[in-house]
Amino acid sequence: MDSDIVQWLNSGVGRFGWWDALMRAVVSDYLVPVLGSLVLFAFWFWGKGPGRVRNQMVTMAGVGGIGLTNLATGYVNHIYFRARPFVDLDLNVLFYQPTDSSFPSNAPSLAFAVATAIFLAHRRLGTAMYGLAFLYGFARVYSGVHYPSDALAGAAMGIAATVVAYSLIRIFHPLVRLFLRLVRVAHLA
Repeated sequence: MDSDIVQWLNSGVGRFGWWDALMRAVVSDYLVPVLGSLVLFAFWFWGKGPGRVRNQMVTMAGVGGIGLTNLATGYVNHIYFRARPFVDLDLNVLFYQPTDSSFPSNAPSLAFAVATAIFLAHRRLGTAMYGLAFLYGFARVYSGVHYPSDALAGAAMGIAATVVAYSLIRIFHPLVRLFLRLVRVAHLA
């Protein structure tokens, strides 16, 4: 079923130039990751009083989620190798051809980790980031770089990693507040 979905989606490549151009932009290693990073960076400095502390905790959860999901996907990639769809199927690839394991997809895992962190504090912006993360995963499948199950597994890992990171931040809340005070003294927050 994974192969059928990739082939069906990828059969649209070349039909609409504007759509392919959009998918090329979205699938890149830059647009979604840089946008997510900029939003987290803005959160670090946004707000006043308790709202700012919450935003900074969300930023730390996002960074922690990124770290945890990188560890998890790296570990799974190390013990299980799955060839990319363009290796096994006749596809029109809109992206460079990575050689690492396709499962789980690291790209959507990072995008969903950031979206989850933002969603924890700001539902509307988080929902928009979830939409962008979904589009990122879809573009990876459409472009023949991942199977749908790769993107779904990556998304689940990213969400779980940020929830774990946020839970740890809440458990160690007094230490986090102390860290934030020290960072403010150094004018870094």
